[in-house]
Amino acid sequence: DQEIYDLKIKHSSEVLFDLNVDILGICEVENSTVLHDLNNAYQERDYSIIHYDSPDNRGIDNALLYDKNRFLIVSSKPIVNRLKNGGNTRDILYVLGKYQGKLLHIFVNHWPSNYGGREKAIPKRTSTAELIIKEIELLRKIDESAEIILLGDFNENPDEKNIQLLEENGLISLMKSMLGQSGIGTYVYRGKDYFYDQIIVNTQLQDAKNLSILSKSLSILDLPKYRQQEGNYKHYPFRFWAGNRLLGGYSDHLAVKVQIINN
Repeated sequence: DQEIYDLKIKHSSEVLFDLNVDILGICEVENSTVLHDLNNAYQERDYSIIHYDSPDNRGIDNALLYDKNRFLIVSSKPIVNRLKNGGNTRDILYVLGKYQGKLLHIFVNHWPSNYGGREKAIPKRTSTAELIIKEIELLRKIDESAEIILLGDFNENPDEKNIQLLEENGLISLMKSMLGQSGIGTYVYRGKDYFYDQIIVNTQLQDAKNLSILSKSLSILDLPKYRQQEGNYKHYPFRFWAGNRLLGGYSDHLAVKVQIINN
């Protein structure tokens, strides 16, 4: 109902306030209306919005919010992700823009989840990874020095098969260095921490030329209010929903951020 919806928007705007970023990739977007409502609720910036309806069966999309005073759009498109079994899933959102005067290629991702069985899901993510690699190869043919960043929920850890497939093609997950640290992650399942929400960059975004990742700037938005502090689910991200039950939290995933500088 309206009261629950308003609470969701209010809590999501708190996340935007705590992140305070120039460019924001979002997953599980229902439609453009909710993005405008979210933007209106967040008073500190007036974001511009890029969103395309995707053919996902659940009706959820990817989107990009950006501060037009900090990021100038050159082009954008949805990359249709046709799975080999013919199933529908989210498009990958591609955006090209100028950040601090330099071109930046952004891919917003929400890879197929393990819902319905992990073994069935892995090939779907392989297909998705191969699609991204193909798109990036096309970019590199045009510009070998293209600076590329992937954002989103990949539904895999940095050391799993399909993220490793990206790594074999010159794309490194910045979350990889966090693996194995106790009590750290962006998602919890059956008491175990996972790094499904990742920022992945190519080597050109890690050198000291043009744009680059600021050293030690990667962080997980892991404030106490975003985790349950007691009970059987202590340490789990404080969800807004649990099945059909309203918990009134924020999300079952934690947001991640990084700072990019112009050398």
